[in-house]
Amino acid sequence: MRAVKFAGAAVAAVIVVIALLLVIGIPSGVLTSAITSRVESATGYRLTIAGTTKVSLWPTLNVTLNDLTLQDPKDRTGVSRLTVDSVQADMSLSSVWSGHPKISDLLVTHPVLYQPLLSERMPTGAPASKPAAPLDAGGASIAHVTITNGEVAFSVARDRVESRLSAINAVVTVSADRKVNFAGTARAGDHGIKFDIKALAPALPVERQTIPLDFAFDAPSLLQSQLRGHAEARLNGSVVMISGINGTLGDGAFNGWASVDIASKPLVKLDLDFQRLDIPLSKSADGAAGQPWSDAPINVSGLNYVDAQMRVSATEANIGEARFAPLALDAKLAGGVLKAGTANLGAYGGQVSGEVILDATSGAPSFAMHSDLAGVLALPLLKGLADFDRLDGKLQAKIAVRSAGASRRALMANMQGTVFANFQDGAIRGINVAQMIRSLTTSTLSGWQDSQEQSTDLTQLSASFRIDKGQAVTTDLNLVSPLVRVTGAGTIALDTKMMGFRVEPKLVMTTEGQGRTSDPVGFGIPVMIEGSWSQPRIYPDMAGVLDNPEAAYAKLREMGKGLFGPDGAGLGSILGSLGLGGTPSGGGNASPQAQPSQNNPLGGALGEAIGNLIQQGLSGGTPGTSTGRSRGLPGSPTQPAPHASPTPPAQDNLEDKPPAEQQDSQPMNDVLRQLFNR
Repeated sequence: MRAVKFAGAAVAAVIVVIALLLVIGIPSGVLTSAITSRVESATGYRLTIAGTTKVSLWPTLNVTLNDLTLQDPKDRTGVSRLTVDSVQADMSLSSVWSGHPKISDLLVTHPVLYQPLLSERMPTGAPASKPAAPLDAGGASIAHVTITNGEVAFSVARDRVESRLSAINAVVTVSADRKVNFAGTARAGDHGIKFDIKALAPALPVERQTIPLDFAFDAPSLLQSQLRGHAEARLNGSVVMISGINGTLGDGAFNGWASVDIASKPLVKLDLDFQRLDIPLSKSADGAAGQPWSDAPINVSGLNYVDAQMRVSATEANIGEARFAPLALDAKLAGGVLKAGTANLGAYGGQVSGEVILDATSGAPSFAMHSDLAGVLALPLLKGLADFDRLDGKLQAKIAVRSAGASRRALMANMQGTVFANFQDGAIRGINVAQMIRSLTTSTLSGWQDSQEQSTDLTQLSASFRIDKGQAVTTDLNLVSPLVRVTGAGTIALDTKMMGFRVEPKLVMTTEGQGRTSDPVGFGIPVMIEGSWSQPRIYPDMAGVLDNPEAAYAKLREMGKGLFGPDGAGLGSILGSLGLGGTPSGGGNASPQAQPSQNNPLGGALGEAIGNLIQQGLSGGTPGTSTGRSRGLPGSPTQPAPHASPTPPAQDNLEDKPPAEQQDSQPMNDVLRQLFNR
């Protein structure tokens, strides 16, 4: 409301000054005093002319005023004011002689409106000092106004807060039938805005009269498409009511209503429903896994100077790379505390509910969040929100966290709360866990050994975290996949993006995922995962493994605990006890058929036994049944069992048409290729 008064008062002041200049000529100090007195009596605002005044008669009548200040005399602080570097008016001499000046062009250079911000709402009901002068006061009219490099400065001297709407370059045209067109560009921080507003100016007075508006906004960094629509505005005291809002955002329609109470601290009420809502989000480099969090200050102090009640709904919403359908968000902002919640947010095939509370009343903003996710597809959600594309599957999660801090790094360092996440029936993309386990028998790994062509299927990946001062600790990490099981515990440092885990990987001899209690075969010793969460070091938890890797891995092979190593004594004993090959626990020499061959890609009897057991898991067979694959080495002839038929089939028939149980298994070959990388 104050800005409207200033605009009207400024126009009236220009008209009064021009009329006096035309009658008296270039003013002296006495005339300047007369002009300012006349403006104050007509508008209620005090005008100060600190610069020069110039009048030119060629090629048209031209009046230029420099260094003007317009302010409310009742404002003792002097914060609320309008300053203008210069005002230049062009008009025809004939219109002046007629007594009805017609200003063809009005050029306003670098106007700055200083608007104070209030942190609390004041009692309403105080009448305005004086109504703004009408646009055609004194019979004068203005057809064309050009604003160059204008600004609106919102400030709070006590809190040292200032925000600006800058680089305002606009043109206002008024036709003979009172149609007004206001078009131009501006900048709000780093965001460029282009606007075009058309309205029909009502007859005076404007109070309680409906003003039809057509509007169009382009803000590429805020909206992916042009916002275009129609509305009807009405001024009711200090409340601007905007009803019948309807239009399009890109190719989606929207409708709703809004109101703004501008008596003191603005109170905004808004209800909008979109068919499709697209809001782009710029990707921050400090959010990437390998980059530290930013220490740049987060400024949300502006939430203290406006109150709001909002409801935004959409059939489909695209926020950054995230996709939601449907969206229903209710938010309330009061006293610098923002509460936003949703009870039915559709996200990637699942449902999300929760609430976020942001408190901006102190120097370091604080927030709290609780949320439940059910049946959400993890891959598109995590990729859209955090650019993380390693996990796929159905996600169930419960999140309850809080923090406070003036930067992203501080927020992460002060994080408190609990998180439980459970991924089911998916995959770890780009990482072959079984291959990583095999590699650990020969060397320490640096990084996750990414490979976009490989992945690890998972039946379930779950963990619960307790977060204290940015340290997320879990003791129940559990990965279950058709061939690998991993359990463990560890800590993730959210502020430094570091991690430290101690896990126990096991090979599961079944493709059913869970397996039986006797199925898992352990790696023998735990594995440490330490370092940044983008490139950690992965190594067996053995003394001296980092100081003297060669000696440590030699000891590992000596101990026979390498799951895929050539010795494999520990695993061979287990398999031998199951009757599946390997070295008998009692010692002795293996049969000639079990001796390793240089051309054997499976690495001897140990590899053959593992392969047979995995194949049984693939085919659903069990050890010792007649449907299982032969346990002899590939290509080696087998002796018929004593109870076999006395008339064995001919050799050529065997070669031409092998029995089903002797056929090579393509799934088996794929598993071996994945596990042994041969």
